[in-house]
Amino acid sequence: MNQRALLGLFISGALAILLTGVFVIGSKNRMFTRTYRLQAQFPTVSGLLAGAEVRLGGLRKGTVEEIRLPADSRSQVRVTLSLDAAAARLVKTDSVAAIETEGLLGNKFIALTFGSPGAPEVRDGATLASAPLLDVSDIIRKTNAIMDSTQSTLKHLEASSAELATMTARINRGEGSVGALLHERTLYDSLSATASEAHEAMVHARSGAAAFDDDMKALKANILFRGYFKDRGYADASELTKWEVSALPAGPPVRTFTFTAQALFARPDAAQLKGRKALNEVGAYLEKTPFSLVVVRAFSGGKGDRDANLILTQGQAMVVRSYLAERFDLDDARIRTKAMGEVTTGEPGRERWVEILVFQGP
Repeated sequence: MNQRALLGLFISGALAILLTGVFVIGSKNRMFTRTYRLQAQFPTVSGLLAGAEVRLGGLRKGTVEEIRLPADSRSQVRVTLSLDAAAARLVKTDSVAAIETEGLLGNKFIALTFGSPGAPEVRDGATLASAPLLDVSDIIRKTNAIMDSTQSTLKHLEASSAELATMTARINRGEGSVGALLHERTLYDSLSATASEAHEAMVHARSGAAAFDDDMKALKANILFRGYFKDRGYADASELTKWEVSALPAGPPVRTFTFTAQALFARPDAAQLKGRKALNEVGAYLEKTPFSLVVVRAFSGGKGDRDANLILTQGQAMVVRSYLAERFDLDDARIRTKAMGEVTTGEPGRERWVEILVFQGP
């Protein structure tokens, strides 16, 4: 074979290797795939880098194209995502972007949730809702604080155990009031009789409480008083704060439903539910949308007595929560209430209203 033929083979082989490398690198960096862009905002990206993976359903379907700092301290970090066009049918307007970590100390990536079947598809350039970032360093700090607290508790327990052993030894020797009590039979018998009488009094008190509870149940069923409990909207006032939360989650809700009191209740100043059709829309949405928490908030406006308005909003929030929990296939432990009492907005016609806040699911 002459030199020209060898040279031609060498050049052909080099070109083949070069084209293969270009194809492999281009495929890895999605240079030959149709893409579209989405936005997401986070308070902090905590180690997320440009070029990181974007996963949908656990599969890589895009990359982080750009991470941009906010214009001022009140804004958030904006992350631009480049996704395969083929994944557009699964990413909907209610999809959520979250920053996750590969293992405990691995690389950061963006995980997208599937949208609900009834939600519209996102358009190129749209902004997705984001989930709060769970940082491993925060977990480690909290764990260290718990361990320090546990060690302090163990030291106190050891000291208490030593003191208890000393006290037990003194009692066994008949020292002190308790030791004298145990060694003096007459005083012991007198105190035993007193304790027996106290127990009998407690039994009578419990019997009286049970009888009172039976009387109240009969009163609620009595035709003369049934209308009062029906107008009030609930029978047992002890249930008003059973499902109440002390505070809302830190992140914003992914969906908020707002209703006037006139639309949900027979009267704005009562908790007798009538607007079930409006609540059916909320229940249908919750059945097909993953959520971590739903909070029913009721507002009374500034008219009337403050304490009465607080109780009214407790009752209104409770009956709305009860309807959603009993009527639809939902985890009722994740449906809570929050009575807001007197809150004024200054908007005409919005003196009493109810909000249903939906926070993002796992």
